[in-house]
Amino acid sequence: MDHESPIAREARVQKLWATLDTRGEGHLDLNGLKQGLTRINHPLKDAEHLLHDIMKAIDTSKDGLIQFEEFRAFVEQADKELWQIFHSVDMDSNGKIDKIELREALTRAGIIANGKKLEQFFEFMDRNRDGEICFEEWRDFLMFMPNPETTMKTIYTYYLSTVNVNPEGDAQLSDEINLQGLGYFLAGGLAGTVSRTLTAPFDRIKVYLIAQTDTPKVSRVLEAGLKGNVPETKAVVRPLKDCIQTLWRAGGVRSFFAGNGLNVIKVLPESAIKFGSFEAAKRALARFEGAEDVRDISPMARFLAGGIGGVVSQFSIYPIDTLKFRMQCEMVEGGAKGNKLIASVMMSMWRNGGISTFYRGLPLGLIGVFPYSAIDLGTFEWLKRTYIKHKAKKLNCDERDIQAGPFIILGIGATSGSVGASVVYPLNLLRTRLQAQGTAAHPHTYTGLRDCFSRTYNVEGVRGLFKGLTPNLLKVIPAVSISYLVYEQSKNFMGLQA
Repeated sequence: MDHESPIAREARVQKLWATLDTRGEGHLDLNGLKQGLTRINHPLKDAEHLLHDIMKAIDTSKDGLIQFEEFRAFVEQADKELWQIFHSVDMDSNGKIDKIELREALTRAGIIANGKKLEQFFEFMDRNRDGEICFEEWRDFLMFMPNPETTMKTIYTYYLSTVNVNPEGDAQLSDEINLQGLGYFLAGGLAGTVSRTLTAPFDRIKVYLIAQTDTPKVSRVLEAGLKGNVPETKAVVRPLKDCIQTLWRAGGVRSFFAGNGLNVIKVLPESAIKFGSFEAAKRALARFEGAEDVRDISPMARFLAGGIGGVVSQFSIYPIDTLKFRMQCEMVEGGAKGNKLIASVMMSMWRNGGISTFYRGLPLGLIGVFPYSAIDLGTFEWLKRTYIKHKAKKLNCDERDIQAGPFIILGIGATSGSVGASVVYPLNLLRTRLQAQGTAAHPHTYTGLRDCFSRTYNVEGVRGLFKGLTPNLLKVIPAVSISYLVYEQSKNFMGLQA
């Protein structure tokens, strides 16, 4: 080959090996090869169906490990074959392959790839998007092709093995988008369902307290507390005690799980959409920032991705959310329960305003959920990445070899969730009251957001905007922690990128 000197080629092979050998062990097993390909963001990093073939092609000693000498021999042979076929495709010998030359080469090989299919095949290798494929781009994509016979037909088959092209010509990365994308949604749905069910009683208490507008004379209570008047100070916790007693009388243990069926129906798609959209947004922002690995995006991009995930999920499930709140507020002692209550509340909502009733408070909900999700998801990702970087530096190993343990995930989740929930709680309270207005637990009605805020502030003061915060945090801290723990463990179980 006359395009690269032996010294330059040896230096390139040495550098590539050092990059792939993330653990510095001097050899690669199957998992090490996968981690190395992930590190260089190679399209094969998630193509499980090809990794075994690659191992078999490189591991000539058949000991299950790739040694450097085996790797160098494989790369040198691949370079020679790829250069020969590149040169045959490059008809004008200018060192570049354009779309016309690629189409003609495929045609000579008996492959019809016109229009969108050709465009996608070309763009997949044209990494710098300059409209031409140089040999480095050609080589870097095809280097790990396991097929011993290098022809245009085997190259195109290899491409199709990495990328699925449907009959309409729409290309999708087979593992990274189809399987991994679906995996993120499944992991998110499972995480939300488990955490929400375990913390349903706290959510029930929070909604009940938010709906109550009567308030003790706060100034009298605080004054008594400063004077050391214990009986008077105890009045602070009386609403919580009364709430628990009222809910128990209304239906026993079942009352504390009122609306949880709707919660599960709501939270499964909500959590799935939130986490799935969050991961998709991170990848889109990584491309926008030019980051080769989604782990390397900026903190601002992480916060923005979190906000996007929250807004998309909130909009998707808002009608179910409103129905759940109103159903909880209509549950009284001796009243309807279960499916009968759900049907009754739905009919009442439809009669009182039609479809718009199900979307009351939506603008406020979207305004509130963006900063909450941005803070929650963004803070969690930032704290997790900070921990992993610190741990990897301390142990002098690659970051991809470090995983945050369950207790670390629980602690980070508790921190991010409580901060996010506290910051946006007043917006959440106003939204909930707009959703619950006119019910048995909250008979007041409002003309809009401004009316709701002014009446809440005038009657209950600043404390009124944070009513129910304590039980909300008692719910949020374990709920978010459990949710993140289940999500991270589910990702690990399914082999998804952290």
